[in-house]
Amino acid sequence: MKSKPTIATRLLLGIMFFGIGLNGLLRLVPLPQAEGPAAVFMDGLTASRYFFPLLFVTYLLAGAALVIGCFVPLALTVLAPIIVNIAVMHLFAPSSGAETCLAALVTGLELFLAWSYRAVFRPLLSARQELVSAQNR
Repeated sequence: MKSKPTIATRLLLGIMFFGIGLNGLLRLVPLPQAEGPAAVFMDGLTASRYFFPLLFVTYLLAGAALVIGCFVPLALTVLAPIIVNIAVMHLFAPSSGAETCLAALVTGLELFLAWSYRAVFRPLLSARQELVSAQNR
């Protein structure tokens, strides 16, 4: 995975998630207030008190893994359901055009990287997998 587009995409996605995670934990820049149905959804997540700290730590660790280039498939796997949730939320409860475009960008970056690392993910997508014991190796 040494192609320049793959490295650039990995770094961009990693910097985005690392930055958002750091900002969420340290509150460096205030986040814009959600409006409409998105605000109701965000208020429910905020009321749980654990969700956003856990989410921002996940962003921070996965973003760092992408930037450093270690455990990239694991970071992509961890971020995949988060990105799906971001995309679906902005599809069904859009708050602003900029946020919807950002959600589309993040989704596109994730899909490009998943395609770039498809050889790593191929065994996960097989219908049947034979278990190989350590003694048989």
